Amino acid sequence: MNQRLIASSALASILALGLVGTASAQEGGKEKCYGVAKAGQNDCANLAGTHSCAGQSKADMDAGEWRYVAKGSCKTLGGLSAGEAKMKMGKKG
Repeated sequence: MNQRLIASSALASILALGLVGTASAQEGGKEKCYGVAKAGQNDCANLAGTHSCAGQSKADMDAGEWRYVAKGSCKTLGGLSAGEAKMKMGKKG
């Protein structure tokens, strides 16, 4: 096998695992909760689009960063829905 094929296969596997993890979190009774992640503990991309990976948040409780939490517990934790987070950040949509 050549190096390009190996690298492509590895990347495809990693991407597929990420999609499965997201789907199972949503099916497993979890929801995205914005504004509750501590620095370096976010679950994925932020609303501002400044990064696209988990663990890259720079500040505690940033409204644009999110974590998966048990469904229905976001408000109790003081978190925001995606729409509320966008409004707080001054984004439309």
